[in-house]
Amino acid sequence: MTKHTSYIGGKWVDFGNYKPNLNPANTDDIIAEFSYGDSNAVDQAVLAAQKAQNGWANATPQVRHDLLEAIGVKLADRVEEYGTMLAREEGKTIAEAKGETMRASQVFKFFAGEALRLDGELQSSVRPNVDVEITREPVGIVGLITPWNFPIAIPAWKIAPALAFGNCVIIKPAGLTPGCAHIIAKLMDECGCPPGVFNLVFGGGSTVGDAIVKHPAIEAISFTGSVATGNNIAEICGQLRKKVQLEMGGKNPMVVMDDADLKLAVDACLNGAFFSTGQRCTASSRLIVQEGIHDKFVEELTKAVTALKVGDPLDSSTQIGPVIDEAQLQSNLNYIELAKKEAGSVIGGERLELSTPGYFQAPALFVGTTNDMRINREEIFGPCASIIKVKDLEEAIDVSNDTEFGLSAGICTASLKSAREFKRRSQAGMVMVNLPTAGVDYHVPFGGRKGSSFGPREQGRYAAEFYTIVKTAYVFAG
Repeated sequence: MTKHTSYIGGKWVDFGNYKPNLNPANTDDIIAEFSYGDSNAVDQAVLAAQKAQNGWANATPQVRHDLLEAIGVKLADRVEEYGTMLAREEGKTIAEAKGETMRASQVFKFFAGEALRLDGELQSSVRPNVDVEITREPVGIVGLITPWNFPIAIPAWKIAPALAFGNCVIIKPAGLTPGCAHIIAKLMDECGCPPGVFNLVFGGGSTVGDAIVKHPAIEAISFTGSVATGNNIAEICGQLRKKVQLEMGGKNPMVVMDDADLKLAVDACLNGAFFSTGQRCTASSRLIVQEGIHDKFVEELTKAVTALKVGDPLDSSTQIGPVIDEAQLQSNLNYIELAKKEAGSVIGGERLELSTPGYFQAPALFVGTTNDMRINREEIFGPCASIIKVKDLEEAIDVSNDTEFGLSAGICTASLKSAREFKRRSQAGMVMVNLPTAGVDYHVPFGGRKGSSFGPREQGRYAAEFYTIVKTAYVFAG
């Protein structure tokens, strides 16, 4: 059995306490075993980062660029190998897994460029013979806590900007998908990352995660995960005066207007709701459909949903892979039972027994629902979507915004007026027109409002808002 250890101070550190990493499509397939650390492991990582921080903060932009560029190149060169690993570990289809691996490569390459472009301002003072310089400096040691659903892309879009702007990193990946973070650590080692600049600690959220959040030497925390955990982290960071960035849940609406191109709308909703097994915070979980197109839309989407092939993610013909684990599958099935009580009808949703022991579920469509039902208030995080019928654009916007979340929202329409009104009034951080709610670019801001996000945006040039501190310097030249 392959065993993997944490990476601290440029060395592989064995803490014992090995735990297996299972393939959710075949639980007989143990991918590897990972050595779990505890708060002492975090202390070791912090000491290593403290030793490295000053040197990395003062490294030239070219040094930081070269490291990130090299990692991006290696990810692209090994997309087949790493994509296969991702598909085995997380369960998304091989095509999606390769795409995510390539996205991680693009993120590293983008921030390699940003390392060379960190700019400042020179302002005229209101006082004579005084110059004002506004510059950005690294925050310091940054703690990163990442989820299982995008196990190489999300670590990439946190690690890359942190390093690009001169911060040292301590990362704790999700326990369900440690292998992809281990890939990044191997590449850091191969590409000559200075010891202590990047540190990876495997462990549980209540031990390693908690220690990272509470450690006094860690200046900032970037977290992606559940609302409950994110709220707890925000409270702790507030008390400790740490910088904090949170990406949490979603209950994203996709509005389909009467004038929408029916095929385009069905394809967008199918992609947004069910691809990646619905395990995306940007998934289209509420399909808000105008009454004139409602019945035809339900008919066509039902055909598309029931035709989806659920199976082995390494089979190129598979469209939907397994759910991540037994606990998530049981949660999905509980919501499906609830939907049978709340909704007009439930299409699909049953547990599937395939040729290998895994966590397979047929995609589920809930028809005849209203926005006040629990299935439309709570994030399910699986291949499940509800259809809500509305009269007009005004009601569609009201229903769309009637949620505690505000990450992504979409509309399918042929009307520029309707699209403009929806974009203007949508209470979401990202709005899509005639596109799935899931699927974003790496060079622009990512994030939401209300219960979905807190703190500065991730990705693109806006990442500098979190990973740097602004300094204003006054110089008297008289």
